[in-house]
Amino acid sequence: MNLLPFLISGLGIGAVYALSGVGLVILYRSTGVLNFAFGAIGALGAHVAWQLLQWKQPLALAILAAVLVATAVSFLYGRIFAPMLSHRDTVVRAVGTVAPALFLIALMGVIWGELPRRLQFPTDQMFLALFGVRLTYTRLIALVLAILMVVAITLLLNRTRLGLDMRALANDRDLSAILGVRILHTETAAWVITGIFAGLAGLLLADLVRLQGTFLTFLVIPAIAAAILGQLRSLTITAIAGLSVGVAEAVLTPIAWISPYRAAAPFVIALAAVMILGSTSRAALRDR
Repeated sequence: MNLLPFLISGLGIGAVYALSGVGLVILYRSTGVLNFAFGAIGALGAHVAWQLLQWKQPLALAILAAVLVATAVSFLYGRIFAPMLSHRDTVVRAVGTVAPALFLIALMGVIWGELPRRLQFPTDQMFLALFGVRLTYTRLIALVLAILMVVAITLLLNRTRLGLDMRALANDRDLSAILGVRILHTETAAWVITGIFAGLAGLLLADLVRLQGTFLTFLVIPAIAAAILGQLRSLTITAIAGLSVGVAEAVLTPIAWISPYRAAAPFVIALAAVMILGSTSRAALRDR
């Protein structure tokens, strides 16, 4: 059985999972919020891009509009609603993002319905031959974009005042406020950044998989699995985990007895990660 075509195909999807996971981690590190609306925000942006293309607008405008819409929605939630839950525990803040996810699913259903569609990019027709297997430029762009975004966010966190504020906020919100960190400004910036990630991920998934509101909303699960494997802190490990989840899903495709259940791979990986990391944490506490 030749798994190479599936492995290379999985790199493209895995790159989007990596991109999404990093978007989730940067928000969590800054605000303590695990954003379950990430997929829905990206799906809304992708629908806007699809609609503009149907109206014969330029591709560049459609892509820009998708990212701007996703960023605007994320900004509005982060600026208006997230501060109301900022002093609640992590679970409440995470559950709070389910409401905008459900609202966006309903909105997309009313406007565009649930009929599956596909975004078509010119790069879908261009490819690079890798070990005799075609790697489309769209998948290659997803892979390069994931790497570039990890590098960019790492530099942001380590080389800028905003990054310093984000890291301080992640460690202690109240102490950061005492030290002069602009809490609302910093958290809003994190929501804007995660909105950009959501817009890009939504566009790529709508092309590589399919454009459907509910489907794309629940594709946040593989990203959460990647983020958990990165312990919601490490951008590099999260990116590697996202790639691994995508490859794991893809290589299960040709295995007849397990192929119908391959979509459960991210859930299994996330569960295994929680169990392993949980047992490691307990062991570390016992050794103290």
